[in-house]
Amino acid sequence: MYTKECLERLKEKIDLIELVSSYVELKAAGASYKGLCPYHDEKSPSFTLRRGDTHYHCFGCGVHGDAIQFLMTHLNLSFQEAVESLAERFQVVLEVVDQKGPKVDLTPLKEALEVAQQFYHYCLLEDPRGKEARDYLLGRGLTVDFIRRFGVGFAPDEGALFRKVMRHHKVSEDSLHKAGLLTKRGSGFFRGRITFPIRSSFGQIVGFSARKLREESYGGKYINTPETALFKKSHLLFGLNYSRRRIAKEGVVILVEGQVDALRLIDAGLSYAVAALGTAFGKEHVGQLKKLGVKKSYLLFDGDKAGRAAASKVGDLLQEVGVDVVVACLPEGSDPDSYLAAHSVEKLCDHMERGQEYLEFQVAYLHKGDSPAAKTALVKRMQEQIERWQEPLMVHESLKKLAALVDVPQQMVRSNRPIVQKAPVKKGPIDFARILEMDFLRWLILKGNEKPELLATASSFLTEQHFFTPACKRMFCHIIENKQVDLLSCAMALGEEALIDEIMQKKVNVERVDKLFVETVQRLCDRLWLKESEEIKLQMQEKSHSEEEVFALAKRFDALKKNRPSVTLISCDNT
Repeated sequence: MYTKECLERLKEKIDLIELVSSYVELKAAGASYKGLCPYHDEKSPSFTLRRGDTHYHCFGCGVHGDAIQFLMTHLNLSFQEAVESLAERFQVVLEVVDQKGPKVDLTPLKEALEVAQQFYHYCLLEDPRGKEARDYLLGRGLTVDFIRRFGVGFAPDEGALFRKVMRHHKVSEDSLHKAGLLTKRGSGFFRGRITFPIRSSFGQIVGFSARKLREESYGGKYINTPETALFKKSHLLFGLNYSRRRIAKEGVVILVEGQVDALRLIDAGLSYAVAALGTAFGKEHVGQLKKLGVKKSYLLFDGDKAGRAAASKVGDLLQEVGVDVVVACLPEGSDPDSYLAAHSVEKLCDHMERGQEYLEFQVAYLHKGDSPAAKTALVKRMQEQIERWQEPLMVHESLKKLAALVDVPQQMVRSNRPIVQKAPVKKGPIDFARILEMDFLRWLILKGNEKPELLATASSFLTEQHFFTPACKRMFCHIIENKQVDLLSCAMALGEEALIDEIMQKKVNVERVDKLFVETVQRLCDRLWLKESEEIKLQMQEKSHSEEEVFALAKRFDALKKNRPSVTLISCDNT
């Protein structure tokens, strides 16, 4: 949980126009800025912001929100990721309360990495020491514009020069060590290597990947920043900061093996490519892609033995969680970088579209001969693999396809597992009260600022008594009291980051907002009305009450029954 003070500083520093203009082309129009709405297709700009305002509005589709909401909906970030992205952009130090373990100030590490990036980039483009590296990159078909766009650099062999420059910029050696920029012996971690900045999913530099320039140099072809408080290889997908928006929008991703491969594809317009960082593509990476809504993936790996083995493993991980996989391994000796250098983007896209569906690839990959024994072993292994996948329908359809691919009767490869492979996880009772209240808050957050009649209706028909969940009650009271919805203000006042995340995850049909909002408010009113009715009934049944008391309760019950609430949308003219 972030402190109220740091969120207040962040809110004061946010420049919404600067933020949105990074993703939407805006043009000044009087006191306003307009652009084509990123939430719906349009030819005339209706997405509008005003200098000094904290909210944007589209007069075409009606979308309305603040900086947090823009990042959460447009880039599919969580609340925490959105806050950290804004803090990084507008140079605000975030402070956390109730954090387990010692607090770590990451600001010096971030500053050290930024200064190091500027140094490496300068050495490549401006310093004579970088000429060999510069010639090598240009000889591979990379342009100066490419180098500038992705911040490619060069770390000279002279470790003392790096430390001298860092001291000049007042970067402490402690920060350099903690950021993974110095070895334990105090020399530069990257020397004689071409550097590629590794960025988090929202663009912050967290480390470097560095390629050796000369084969005789010590170490592997590529080395990455060691694990630090900022850099966790298993949590990072290289290039995701450039590709996240398109991946989330289209539900498609291209997976490649190398960092340069990912950047070349992105630079060529295929901005839905990512790569793992020196480790095998794992379940945490798959989880990130699933969270972004990926439904289809292309594996554009090298065509050698290692590349095909990787395609077999990675494809299984993706299919296991219900992501369709197309394997488009390149000819042996070729990788996406060299393929693009020799061919057009269109030819590469055509190659991907002609790729094999994962099952076809896997059957061919595991094929060891046509003897009965070899075929039996192949079917058994494939069946065991498919039955581990999570989606029952994908298992069923894949087994049918497997039977066709290996030319055996379908009944011979039927699933041996029940429809539910694992025993269901025991869960507590469903909190229907909380679900209803979150549905109501979701409408207010998504449409409350755009449609003031929603706030007017909520104020007219609802009180805090209608809410049984404390967190939802607090958020309702805060929104009604302030007469507007601002996610950052909600977090500052209430500290309900997890609730905001949960509310924003569910998709709703905003085209039917009026009808569905009224229905939700009606259900909240009915719930309280029924609760009060049942309470009176129970009181009437108590033997301790006198006749006069029972009569009074009966009158209350009749009055309540006659005045069952009927919710209608309140026009703002009537508020």
